[in-house]
Amino acid sequence: MALQGEDLTDCKGTGMSRLSELQELYDYDAWANRRVREAAARLTPEQWTRELGGSFPTVRDTLAHILAAEWIWLARWRGTSPTGWPAEWDVSDPAKLEARWTEVERDLAGFVAGVGEDDLDRVLAYRSTKGEPFVSPLHQMLRHVVNHSTYHRGQVVHMLRQLGAEAVSTDLILFYRERAATTPAAG
Repeated sequence: MALQGEDLTDCKGTGMSRLSELQELYDYDAWANRRVREAAARLTPEQWTRELGGSFPTVRDTLAHILAAEWIWLARWRGTSPTGWPAEWDVSDPAKLEARWTEVERDLAGFVAGVGEDDLDRVLAYRSTKGEPFVSPLHQMLRHVVNHSTYHRGQVVHMLRQLGAEAVSTDLILFYRERAATTPAAG
């Protein structure tokens, strides 16, 4: 909710542009994804693939969905509309998933770093994985990807708890605290 008389849509009063805010959200997304993957990498092979219910039945499947969605959206921003993730992707164990994720994360960070303020309102046409046509401004799609990943990371954390494994926090405020602790104070 916006404070009375204050328009928060353009980050007024923070000294932060929409572009800076989105770049910060992608830093957070990468940080949170890494934390969850590191926790999941400590699972046994049986835990990695144990069916627990939810949107996707296993930790492996849920993480693979996050990865695939981030890759698909990046492909859309680059002008193609894949109908699914590449058939050659092998995410059968945490190490293989991590190798693929490292590539996608690097490509995603490069794309976001190359976006200019004028690009944010550019409307892009794309097709869903079912072939349905849509158009959306880039800034909405960029926010959607971080939100989508956050939703499914929460599911993975819940699954980790069900498995008796360490359930890491991916709260945005924790990201800010950790970043502040590693950033030298100005002065």
